[in-house]
Amino acid sequence: MNSNQDQQSHKDQTATSATETVTGKLAGLRKDPKGWIVFVLAVGAVIAFFGIAFGSGIGLWDWKAGLAALPWTGLAAVLALVIAIVGYILDRRKSRKTRWPLLGLGTIVSLGFIGYLLSYIMTAASLPAIHDITTDLADPPQFSALPLRADNWDNIPGADDSEMRGMNPRQRWATVHQDAYPDIRSVRIDRPVAEVIEKAKRLAEDRGWEIVSVEPASGHLEATDTISLFRFKDDVVIRARAAENGASSIIDMRSVSRVGVHDLGANAKRVRQFLSDLSGTTTAASQ
Repeated sequence: MNSNQDQQSHKDQTATSATETVTGKLAGLRKDPKGWIVFVLAVGAVIAFFGIAFGSGIGLWDWKAGLAALPWTGLAAVLALVIAIVGYILDRRKSRKTRWPLLGLGTIVSLGFIGYLLSYIMTAASLPAIHDITTDLADPPQFSALPLRADNWDNIPGADDSEMRGMNPRQRWATVHQDAYPDIRSVRIDRPVAEVIEKAKRLAEDRGWEIVSVEPASGHLEATDTISLFRFKDDVVIRARAAENGASSIIDMRSVSRVGVHDLGANAKRVRQFLSDLSGTTTAASQ
């Protein structure tokens, strides 16, 4: 009998404790509404941003829908920051004490997230809206196992630029590519073609790329790299040509995003880093 009474008493205490917890939170919300609003908006924006990207990556919705929704997360963070600033100013004017724990944390989160988004915006503004990067603009390495996207030459910038009037999309692409990435060039490696491709295969595997085709004798490798929470896929082709009677090789590389117009410099970064690791010291080959 005592045991049943103890159990019932414990249940009553638990229920009372839960009620007090909820009541306490509601009281806290009433005491610091703007702090809670700022905190929820800021943290919610961050969670929504990465949730949207992850959902797109696993196929819950189309990547275009995901990208279209991301600006709203930035807007939520900006709104949180505005509320925090206005709330602080009003507290000062009315000589009220500002409650900082939630307000301060929400402000820091919103500022950090806004800065994170601005870094992407600045990158997009500083680089051309292209997605096909290569070391050889005159004769880019060609894909054979992987298809080049059908719209690869659509939406190339410069169509309304007077300096590029009369150029076709591929010529405009080469022009803006050269202006943005003059350092991306062929490299010379003092190894035979087959050895270079074998090393390229190992480096690609170390990076987690999916090897689609590798032909050491003919100096050709194709692979796919999957990046970000969106799980965007970029296709890569590496070409090695014999030089100096086969003792050395001239290496060219091409990296193309399967979707999107602007790659935010991802393909150029991939090419630079891969060729640097492949050659040890990335020395530009004479053209």
